[in-house]
Amino acid sequence: MEIELKDEERQPCEVWTRVMGYFRPVSNFNIGKKAEYNERKCFSEKIAMERVEELNIAAE
Repeated sequence: MEIELKDEERQPCEVWTRVMGYFRPVSNFNIGKKAEYNERKCFSEKIAMERVEELNIAAE
C-alpha cells in the first residue's frame, strides 16, 4: 500500500549538518554556505567498495 499525502498535509523537514565541529540547520546558512552545501557529495559505502575493487583489479 502506497501512502500519498496532499501538499497541505505535508510539513517541512528541517535539515541539519555538521559545520566546523557543531551542528547547524541548513536554513540558517548564508548564500555562500548554502551553495557550498549544495555542491557536497554524500558518501556511499557501496560506491566506495566498487571503486576499491576496480583499483584492485587494475593493480593485478
